[in-house]
Amino acid sequence: MHVMHLLKTISVVVLLLTAIEVNADVPKPKPIHGEGECVEPEDIMKRNHMEFILHQRDETMQEGIRTSKYSFKQCISCHAVKGDDGEYVHVDDSRHFCVTCHEYAAVTIDCFQCHADTPRSTDKHELRVNE
Repeated sequence: MHVMHLLKTISVVVLLLTAIEVNADVPKPKPIHGEGECVEPEDIMKRNHMEFILHQRDETMQEGIRTSKYSFKQCISCHAVKGDDGEYVHVDDSRHFCVTCHEYAAVTIDCFQCHADTPRSTDKHELRVNE
């Protein structure tokens, strides 16, 4: 009886050590940061960006309040990544700012089913004028 328990315990320990070893080799994402200061510190944005975006969406769509602090358009304009050709990369490219972390976290991004994944040429100017 004790031998079976010992074998099960050893199996679990080996499995856990294997999982730890596999995770140790996965590099953490290093997304390209936007221009200037972000609206919140990085650690807060990593944890809460979706809450900010959803709250902004609700205020805009349900109450007609439109600000740029947590606007999705502002995020995309600030964090857009350009490829070697000088063009913005799209969400199907692993260099896209959002994709960098979301692939690592195995989180599906559905924002771009409706929203643009790159800024329009006038976005940066419009957002800075309206702030």
